Formats: sequence, C-alpha cells, structure tokens
Amino acid sequence: MGPSAIRYAGLAERLRRIGRDVVDRGDVGVAVPEAVDESDDRARYLKQILETCEHIADLVEEVRAEGSVPLVLGGDHSIAMGTLGGLARAAGGPGGVLWIDAHGDLNTPETSLSGNVHGMPLAAVLGRGGPLFAQAEFPLPSVDRVAMIALRDLDQPERELLRTLDGPVFTMSDVDLNGVEPAVRQSLDYLRGSAWVHLSFDMDAVDPEYAPGVGTPVRGGLSYREAHLALELVADSGLLDSLEVVEVNPVLDRQNETGTLAVELAASALGARIL
Repeated sequence: MGPSAIRYAGLAERLRRIGRDVVDRGDVGVAVPEAVDESDDRARYLKQILETCEHIADLVEEVRAEGSVPLVLGGDHSIAMGTLGGLARAAGGPGGVLWIDAHGDLNTPETSLSGNVHGMPLAAVLGRGGPLFAQAEFPLPSVDRVAMIALRDLDQPERELLRTLDGPVFTMSDVDLNGVEPAVRQSLDYLRGSAWVHLSFDMDAVDPEYAPGVGTPVRGGLSYREAHLALELVADSGLLDSLEVVEVNPVLDRQNETGTLAVELAASALGARIL
C-alpha cells in the first residue's frame, strides 16, 4: 500500500513539474504473508523477500542500462537489498549508499529479536547478513561504502557492527549539536568516488510529527525543513544515481500526510527548489 499512497499523493505530476520525465514500471509482486510459511523465525519470510528483491534488482538494472534514475517506492525497507543488488549488477561492482533512517538496519538472523528482515538489509548488502542471505540472486556485498544519518534507535549488536565500519555515522544527537548540513556534506564527501551513489531514505528518519504513517516511529527525528535540506544537498552534489523512499504505511497515516511528504522529499532529491 505504501507505493500506492505515494502515487496517489501526486508523485509523477510533481516530478514532471520540475522537468523530469517519468515512466512508472508498476508494482513488483509480493507474497501475501498470511498465505505462505515464515520458513525461519530468525528471518521471517526471507525466501519470499529475496524473490521480490530479485525482481526489483532486474528492474533497477534495466533502468540503469537505459541511462535513467531508478526511484524505488516502499513499503518495507528490505526492498533496499533488491535496489542495491540491481545497481551493483548494472555497474559490475559495489558502490556507495547514503542511508537516512532512524534505525541501523544492521541486525542479522543471529542478532535480531524479532526476525523482521526490514531490520537487516544494510547488514545484508554489506555482506554481513550471514549464510541465510547466500540464496540471493543478486550480488552480495552490493555496497562497499556507507554513510548514515538520523540514527536514534539502535540495538546493541548494531552498535558493535557500526564500530567496525569506516563510513561516517551521524546520530540525531550529532544533528542536534552541529546541524544537518555538515552531516550531509561530510557523508557525500565520503561517498564521492564510489562506482555509484544511492540514497535510501526511510520515512521514519523524519519526526513522527511530520511523518506519522510509518511502521516503527521514533520521536526526535528530522524536522520537515531538515529533511528537505538534506535531500536538496544531495541533489546539489550531482552524485545521485538512484534513490528509494520507503516505510510508508498508509494504515497508520493521517490523511496520507506521510505519502505526501514522501513525494515532496523525492522531488527535493531530484532537484526541486523554492526558487
């Protein structure tokens, strides 16, 4: 329902107004959870999720081959595995990702308390997800550089894994102290020179006051203007090869407020400006 809510909020029309040509490739089919077996409670529905991500990877690879910018809509953040896998496949190797999210998404089947795969995609694309992800039909690792912004809800195993990564990590405390601009600029400087650069934007990075329709809201996130500024800086950098906007859940939303904000933020990342 997330992609439908974003479309309903006028995504295509908004992007066309800033001079972008838009081709909607439609929805990628997903299994109905109630109709399939969870398989392994350490990584629930992983088989079905990887099958969906394989289809996403195929589409992303096709779009990149055409010289276009993939914009992937979600839904569950586990789809990032497909997006990043497709980018790595298209480029013949791993690249860089700017991960803007309240959560680390760095759990593994061995560390997750819930078994929810949407808490594992970044670990997976870094090649840290463990053997259960070896069945993926797209390259893993897909990413060799990652920068993270807006973190404020981490499990202890995620903190431990973060300490082993080289890239910059900015919690909301860092943003509070120094502002979002230096966080974004330092992240982009780190990612510059990657084979490709992808933006993965989880709507729960934004404070639930502005984005209530997310599955795992955490108070104290980016403000409306901080979120826009962050993505305007990404657009200004000229580095962006692809992006995704995820975790829109209209069941939990208020009058599609989060879907509408997702449209506005996607437009900022793709070049929309006040003047």
